[in-house]
Amino acid sequence: MGRVRPNPAELNDRDEKLMPASPVIELKRLRKVFLTDEVETHALEDISLEINQGEYVCISGPSGCGKSTLLAILGLLEPATDGEYILNGKQVAHLSFTEQARIRNREIGFIFQSFNLIGDLTVYDNVELPLKYRGTFQAERKQQVLEALEKVGIVHRANHYPSQLSGGQQQRVAVARALAGRPTILLADEPTGNLDSANGEAVMELLGQLHREGATICMVTHDERFARMAGRIVQLLDGRTVAPRATEVFR
Repeated sequence: MGRVRPNPAELNDRDEKLMPASPVIELKRLRKVFLTDEVETHALEDISLEINQGEYVCISGPSGCGKSTLLAILGLLEPATDGEYILNGKQVAHLSFTEQARIRNREIGFIFQSFNLIGDLTVYDNVELPLKYRGTFQAERKQQVLEALEKVGIVHRANHYPSQLSGGQQQRVAVARALAGRPTILLADEPTGNLDSANGEAVMELLGQLHREGATICMVTHDERFARMAGRIVQLLDGRTVAPRATEVFR
């Protein structure tokens, strides 16, 4: 009997599965030096890092090791002193403030420890605000806001104000705001830092679910329990990366 020829469609599916994920973020020899009162503080030294599409990466380490500084640079909130930062294939480290702000609004979703919700805006309005700055049409804004609120299980609170919500609910709103713009990557800075244990675990489960649905996440935490939930841990010590560890090390 002759050999059965494979179905071309099956070959394409197999090849797509074998193809490596493309890097969303590439850092090359990144440095950050703060100058205050003629004193140089070397916050980050020689950081080289890739985060691929669909990855869930945790940046971990002791207080003062440079975790939040690194996340601020990734989020284009803080400029690097030296080195390269490539986001979605584009060099972004030396773009103008206006260009960086535009990329930040379109490509990056932020989840902060302190929620950063605006108290006199409703839940709906808080989630909608970044889309307004982007210039998204109203009908599309409404669809994206409601989809994001539904995804985090808080759509029934759309007309409430932050003061009417628990801490865990406020963080869910913050996650929805980050998701609404359909960003390339979610950056989470100690997302459970202001939550009790039960609410912290619920928010972490939400992030895990988003990752399983395809989100690319980079999270800073000092909590080893939550670091274990990521697929890869980047350990910082004194502003430098030490040997990367697979999550399985903790299991």
